[in-house]
Amino acid sequence: MSSVATRVASATAAAATTVSKAPPQAGIFEGLNPAKYNANNPIILFIIQAAIVIALCRALYWPLGKIRQPPVIAEVITGIILGPSIMGRITGFTDTIFPKESMAGFTLAANIGLIFYLFLVGLEIDLRFLVRNWRTAVSVASLDMAVPFALGYALAYGIYNQFKSEPNTVNINFATFGLFVAIAIAITAFPVLCRILTSLNLLNANVGVITLTSGIANDVLGWVLLALCVTLVNAGNGITALYVLLVAAGYALFLAFTLRPVFMMILRKTGSLENGPSQGVVALTVFMVLISAFFTDIIGAHSVFGAFMIGLMCPHEGGFAIKLTEKLEDIVAVLFLPLFFARSGLNTNLGLLDSGMTWGYVIAIIMVAFLSKIFGGTMGARLNGLVWRESLTIGVLMSCKGLVELIVLNIGLQAKILSVRTFTMFVVMALVTTFATTPIVSYLYPPAYQRKLELWKAGKIDWEGNQLHPDDDSENNLEKKLDVADRLLVYLRADGLSSLFSVINLFSSAASRQSNSSNSSTNLTPIPEKGLFTTNLRHSVDESSTEQTQRKRLRIHSLRLTELSERTSSVMRVSEPYEEYAGNDPIMKAFGSLANTTASRDVVISGHVSIAPADAFAETLISKASSTASDFILVPWSETGSLSELPSYFVGSAQRDPMVNRDFSRLVDDLFQSSKTTASIGVFIDRTLLRVSSSASATSQGISSAASTYDEHAVIYASDNGKTHLHVLYASSPDDLFAVKLALQLAQNPAVALSITKLSPHTFLSTEAAHINDTSFEDLRSHGATLTANKVTYNSISAATLPDNAFGDATKNTMFIIGRSIADLSALERIKSGDAGRTLGAATADVIGKVKTSGVGASVLVVQAREESGSGINVTPK
Repeated sequence: MSSVATRVASATAAAATTVSKAPPQAGIFEGLNPAKYNANNPIILFIIQAAIVIALCRALYWPLGKIRQPPVIAEVITGIILGPSIMGRITGFTDTIFPKESMAGFTLAANIGLIFYLFLVGLEIDLRFLVRNWRTAVSVASLDMAVPFALGYALAYGIYNQFKSEPNTVNINFATFGLFVAIAIAITAFPVLCRILTSLNLLNANVGVITLTSGIANDVLGWVLLALCVTLVNAGNGITALYVLLVAAGYALFLAFTLRPVFMMILRKTGSLENGPSQGVVALTVFMVLISAFFTDIIGAHSVFGAFMIGLMCPHEGGFAIKLTEKLEDIVAVLFLPLFFARSGLNTNLGLLDSGMTWGYVIAIIMVAFLSKIFGGTMGARLNGLVWRESLTIGVLMSCKGLVELIVLNIGLQAKILSVRTFTMFVVMALVTTFATTPIVSYLYPPAYQRKLELWKAGKIDWEGNQLHPDDDSENNLEKKLDVADRLLVYLRADGLSSLFSVINLFSSAASRQSNSSNSSTNLTPIPEKGLFTTNLRHSVDESSTEQTQRKRLRIHSLRLTELSERTSSVMRVSEPYEEYAGNDPIMKAFGSLANTTASRDVVISGHVSIAPADAFAETLISKASSTASDFILVPWSETGSLSELPSYFVGSAQRDPMVNRDFSRLVDDLFQSSKTTASIGVFIDRTLLRVSSSASATSQGISSAASTYDEHAVIYASDNGKTHLHVLYASSPDDLFAVKLALQLAQNPAVALSITKLSPHTFLSTEAAHINDTSFEDLRSHGATLTANKVTYNSISAATLPDNAFGDATKNTMFIIGRSIADLSALERIKSGDAGRTLGAATADVIGKVKTSGVGASVLVVQAREESGSGINVTPK
């Protein structure tokens, strides 16, 4: 009896132990397999999936970004790699990393990303731009849509008959299938198109404006037709499809005329238009996106259409759309969107392209999609008066498919219009057309061709590139042309603003013979320039004063450059018609006030703001110099130690030598190489950058006292009253000769004293070249004394560098003007070159080193002369 009771007690205890036993809490230490899907805790496997997708996307984008390919290429390839085409062929990979039971949560996250991405696409489209250029948009977009649509519909007949019996497809009529294929062939990816235009610096050109307006019209029309196609597939009969279309149209009208006014009232009341969206406004917008996606999905349309319409509804006034995009774009682009492409890649199987007939249709799809879009876009642009090469460029740009095409194809796959085989065929087409767009456009429409075409349209050159109306830029006689730099392009940086003022005052305050500019007015007014993205700041002068002087009016064009990132908001800043951006920029306003201090000479100051990739800064400056006919580009050396204008206030950042700046050195080197035939260039290094830093001693003192919670650092600026002493080094090179000419121009300023020191000729110069330059130097020496009221001191030493004792007499008002005078480096040497000495020349490096050693704090201006032998335009319009 007791043994029975014992057994019962043991069984009861064991049962109690079994029931009360908690799940393992020690994770892998208790044998947990992270790759095994657990419905109660799916986040572990989801993190593994997301980490693989994101890491592979970023790894593929790194090399593709170097050749200016959009991120969508890397994301699509990532999906294909992870799908059955490559990694899926490894035994157990798909079942382990992407098991079927885990795909519900993975697909949910991907669809959330898709909804918010389509919201951002709608947010990126500014319908004001379309209304403003509706004639161009209609003419180009109509042909660019009609021709591919017709050919795509014809191509669909063969695809329908060949693949209509594929598994996992619904039995639909040819009209609906043909409509979907025609849309897939005719649609243009506006977001990717906008990024390509921005990366190639074409948004402000005629090509960019026409392509952008046509892309907006094409995109909106394409989504409307796609909604119609999905409705026809989902509806059981014609009357149901009509109901869905009517409800969708009524909902769009409700958003435009009822919800949008209420939303605008909330934005104005909360100040979100002026100050950016508050957290409450962001929450309200997200709520509207989700509700709109829910509504369009339950009425029989796809959820993405609801999100897209909310994006179109949001206002662009006050930069609201840009600021709202900044709040959402990173989490969507970095996390959610790659998941969508990975999900798409799991449905892409290149192994199904296993027959000659299938590959024949793949090639046919690519050719029809590419050539029909090129033909339609080219003919539409040609009707707008563009030359053939410009028109062809627009046609190639409009053929870009990109991410929008993948979304359309996935909608077709989800609606079972496409089988996995036909889906894969169209994915290959999207990849090829998107990848080919950037290199083809770069070849058809390079910056050199753009500059030549601009001069040809302005009537300055003929079709062969010969100059029609030579101006006095070609006159090298000093008596005929007093100034070698009277049209300046200034690279405007916040960190170099004060130093720029001191240099430009030397140009603008130079005394004008027989001038009487006391009647000039200093009214600074914003004047909109032709185009959508620039605004001028002009210093108005009395025209009568220019008739009383022999000197030309000084024209100063300033250009601010903002780095273009891969973010959508960065692209939107370029593409939106933000006319008052330059006029409201505080740095631009401060620079425009310089006109009030230039009373001795007539001055026109204009300001422009441009957004470009960091590697295109030099190209942008050269293009602006060409379009403004500038003869001298002035670039201040970075004071922050980087390309950024904003200094870092963290500990240790101030200890960096601003002259050791690889990124900025590369920018300056690119400018020197690219500007040889466009304009002369000067790089100004302020004396504050050449002082020996005392930060090391300051940091070694440690923290002084707990009573003080912060340190106060005072910076004192003293006025530089008195004369500026210019010191020019001449060593028989063309750059040195230009430095002498420029110094003689600046020496016309009564507050300037000039010393010219002739050194031994550079070793890389031939004897004949040195003799020619020395002859011109002697002419300048004989004529320059008259022009500068005998204020010039000439010295000659038989040495290649300035002796150390020459720096003893230098003061804080001394500026050395040095010719770059450097032999051309090889491409490999230029890539390796990261220090200022290799970029600015050996003579400059020697002077900078001795200025630092002596502690005099003089400034340095390094100049390179423009080559006068040709116009530098070697591309003929075709």
